[in-house]
Amino acid sequence: MKIEKSRLRIREFYEHFNGKVTVSFSGGKDSTVLLHLVRSIYPEVGAVFSDTGLEFIEIKEFVKTIENVTWVRPDMSFRQVIEKYGYPVVSKEQADLIERVRNGATGKKIRQALTGLNEDGSPTKYKISEQWKYLLSAPFKISCQCCKITKKMPMDSFYKESGTFPYIGTMACESMLRQTSWLQTGCNVFDGNKISSKPLSFWMEDDIWKYINIFDVPYCKIYKPEFGGYLRTGCVFCMFGVHLEEQPNRFQKLQKTHPKLWRYCMRDWEDGGLGLRQVLDYMGVPYENYML
Repeated sequence: MKIEKSRLRIREFYEHFNGKVTVSFSGGKDSTVLLHLVRSIYPEVGAVFSDTGLEFIEIKEFVKTIENVTWVRPDMSFRQVIEKYGYPVVSKEQADLIERVRNGATGKKIRQALTGLNEDGSPTKYKISEQWKYLLSAPFKISCQCCKITKKMPMDSFYKESGTFPYIGTMACESMLRQTSWLQTGCNVFDGNKISSKPLSFWMEDDIWKYINIFDVPYCKIYKPEFGGYLRTGCVFCMFGVHLEEQPNRFQKLQKTHPKLWRYCMRDWEDGGLGLRQVLDYMGVPYENYML
């Protein structure tokens, strides 16, 4: 039933825009399933991949095996984004609120972020968690700008120049922000500033793997145990949600599977690295794999 409902949403979006659509493709399992679904109906639909420089090499190798994929690149590197804006920690929502408060912004969202209350005294979800308020004094910048600059902006430029509209493989279960968005708009948005189709919004993680197994869909080997068994394949250097992971977490795994990349992540900023060691130490998140 989920597959058929997703296909219906795909058809509605395709027909509404007369086939002027493109699949936003990250090389991860979710967007791989989305691309397979879309092309099972419309084989000619293209895909676009943002080569941010933050992906596993296995992801890039996999993307190269897929036909009709356009590669785009951001104007800034991850290191440049960190230097100008700050590190992505905790979550997009929390990082955004922390950044706003630290930059001295005022208004409704700042009051909500600090007090957890609306003007009428009712509680709000736009609040810096008590657990993370200490990050307001962190000796490093914090920001959620990375996704916007390295992924969203080059993708938006592509869609504007190509005159097409995106299919996106996100699911509501992945975050409160995505759940709220889906509840407000549904899978397909046909007008406004956020035109897109997210036909997997009501799927769960297990649904993705079931689909892959049922239809024997090729996927990136980075998910397989012998190549690391990663549960997520987003940006390698991202720290969003790492505090929630059981050990070995993503960075402890990285030390074993991609030691050179791990050293670059952890090396001090002054020595040409990304300085993640300082950030993770400050947050009390382990990053060394003591089983090596």
